[in-house]
Amino acid sequence: MDKFTQLFLYVPGVIIFLVGTGMIRTDMALRRLGACVEASVVSCNHVIKKDRKDREVYNYYSVVVDFFNGQNMDRLTVKSPTEYSEGQQVMLFRKKNEDPKLISMEDESLFGGWPTAIGGALMILLALYENMGKEVAAMICLALILMGAGAILLYQYFRLKKRGLQPVEATVIELFTRQISKSTKILRGDKFTYYPIVSYELNGKRNIRRCNINSSGEKTFKVGDKMTVYYDPKKRVVIEKSAKLSLLLWGAALLVAGVASGISILAVIL
Repeated sequence: MDKFTQLFLYVPGVIIFLVGTGMIRTDMALRRLGACVEASVVSCNHVIKKDRKDREVYNYYSVVVDFFNGQNMDRLTVKSPTEYSEGQQVMLFRKKNEDPKLISMEDESLFGGWPTAIGGALMILLALYENMGKEVAAMICLALILMGAGAILLYQYFRLKKRGLQPVEATVIELFTRQISKSTKILRGDKFTYYPIVSYELNGKRNIRRCNINSSGEKTFKVGDKMTVYYDPKKRVVIEKSAKLSLLLWGAALLVAGVASGISILAVIL
């Protein structure tokens, strides 16, 4: 195996490790912001105020959000430097003696920060032992990765199953377009991401939600398309993930593969 190939084996593990540590840093930063609740954007208006010399005094977005305060639904207006779309799900952070803050909320990852970072570290060790010719140690790392990934997927499946999510049919009413890059000499053409905005009825009330799923293709989501979102009656929130059978099958397959690898390791050692 040449040196380039040996070095290339480290790349996936390094990338996954960096992603995991980034997720950990984000979680720690969010915790420092204070208590948080999930909220939904009702409206977002751009506020610009200038003085007599045409200099900007204020430039912010006035964002109105609805959230559950533990007893009933409440409404709050937040000054934000970021634009949000109607129906977008956000995290509302409130801390005593500080202005409230909003952060875009994405559906939580199947693999959290620590499991992702540990998985990346094991992949780096796997590449290291493979390059050193230590096959047993490399197989142990592989078995741990497979069993860990399988166990986490199974845990996520049964956790979602336990929440008793109720499927709700939603209809795409428009698309929210976000520009992610501009045309350059190297990359031609502006790049956009498209998010579907859906409408659905819940408890006799019409609701609007900007979904977290997205696509770089403008025609991926079309007005009138049907989608399914899921209502959590305990937390009174709507999410886009459910306990799908594929999650169970992938988790079981990875766990079995990891156990099989562990058994083969014992056969080699013994």
